[in-house]
Amino acid sequence: MAQIGKTIPEFKAQAFHNDEFVEVTSESTKGKWSIFLFYPADFTFVCPTELEDMANQYEELQGLGVEVYSVSTDTHFSHKAWHDSSAAIGKIKFPMIGDQTGTITRGFDVMIEEDHMAHRGTFLVDPDGVIQVAHIHAGGIGRSAKDMVRNVKAAQYVRENDGEVCPAAWEQGEATLTPSLDLVGKI
Repeated sequence: MAQIGKTIPEFKAQAFHNDEFVEVTSESTKGKWSIFLFYPADFTFVCPTELEDMANQYEELQGLGVEVYSVSTDTHFSHKAWHDSSAAIGKIKFPMIGDQTGTITRGFDVMIEEDHMAHRGTFLVDPDGVIQVAHIHAGGIGRSAKDMVRNVKAAQYVRENDGEVCPAAWEQGEATLTPSLDLVGKI
């Protein structure tokens, strides 16, 4: 079960990326920050809006040293067909992982078993393969990639600045907090 502070599950899968089929493994994702963006299915309604939104933030995420992996229980072949036929999905430059066995989706604990589809789950994973952020949304609620960019910046700040924490709605450059006895009851 995927939880904050847990290492991502081991996996090996095929993905559609840059007009090729490539293998992605849990091991190959280590050493850099990663976002795993689970969605229910290709050729649907809310999913392309979310993936296009993430594609629009991809350049900034790459600048932050983050790779994005979209994941559904469709095949990598289906991802290619969708990429080739949809203007929104055609913008995607990140790997689109096919998880037709459901191994990755179950490993992150976002499988809807009766439908063999994923919940809208978004996970930010640090370079050690440890989950730092987990968001799960109901099927009809689309996600915002800008929220995830803010989460990335906060998680990277906390990792690089031991002893400091980021308050609610923190944006890069704003004041942080250093938890101490002096702050108790004063915030």
